[in-house]
Amino acid sequence: MGMKDLDAHRRSEQAVWHARQQTELAKLKGAQRHLVLNVGAYLAISVIEFYLAIIGHSQTLRADAFNNLSGIIASVLLMVGLYIARDIHDDDLMGQPLPEDFENSGQRLQLTRFHYETVFTLITGLVMIVIAASVIFSGIKSLMHTDTQEIPRAITLIGAGIATVIMLGVWWLNRRAGRKLQNAALTAAAQDSLSDAVTSLGTMVAIGGALFFKLSWLDGMASILVGFFLLASGIKIFRESSLNLADYFDPQVEDRFRQAAEDFPEVERVLELKAHYNGNVVTLELVIAVDPHMEVQDSYRLGEEIETAMRLQFGIVDTDVMAVPAS
Repeated sequence: MGMKDLDAHRRSEQAVWHARQQTELAKLKGAQRHLVLNVGAYLAISVIEFYLAIIGHSQTLRADAFNNLSGIIASVLLMVGLYIARDIHDDDLMGQPLPEDFENSGQRLQLTRFHYETVFTLITGLVMIVIAASVIFSGIKSLMHTDTQEIPRAITLIGAGIATVIMLGVWWLNRRAGRKLQNAALTAAAQDSLSDAVTSLGTMVAIGGALFFKLSWLDGMASILVGFFLLASGIKIFRESSLNLADYFDPQVEDRFRQAAEDFPEVERVLELKAHYNGNVVTLELVIAVDPHMEVQDSYRLGEEIETAMRLQFGIVDTDVMAVPAS
């Protein structure tokens, strides 16, 4: 392959990268719009539930209001992460310059920025865990002072019912958009909103039970269950984000990548394979064993063919292939 062909190939690769970059940025913008709707829905529910919890004397509804308050914080954090990930006009990363990369294709800089979506998703999980601990503590405290507990009023059922209906709608919109945009932030938001819908439904059932059976302690017990449900959701989001940031990748998915590379007749075997998450974008590093007598231009062509196949088959944005002689 001559220098002119190599330059043309590099230009072609840059064009492919910029097209993929614009696609990802468009997805992030769409995710931001959905998160704005989330903030509005959570804010409305929190205000309604806090007000009705005060006038209706319901510990469970107050816990559910705190739960939905965590949804506001989570959505705002995710929006900040998406905003940073979409910032393509600076040649630095948090004040640290990468001008050479910016002047060439900017791919390394942008892939690094995509990590911020994961970082803020992780912070969201931490916020949920902290709020869950507060809700559980308040519920336990109320059970220890049952003499001050009151049976909630019927009006609190209205707040729990409104919250359940709205959160089911928010969950459905987030799930649909998360799948369409393949966006981790919206997927996390969908998990959060589903758990919020379930807890609101549980809140409604608990308040109804307390009213029907005249059990003042049931309200406090239900608030503790709401707290544990929120805790489980927060831990799940924190765990997934932590694994992502720790460069963990599902071995079963990596095996699919390995098999696709070994399907090429010129590849005797894949010696090393490592996939990486950059936000929602996947990159791949491969070391393949080939015929020791293969010419350089043929090994280069093989690497480009593997990269193209990985992009078309799995949507991998960049595949680095190193060919070594088979022993």
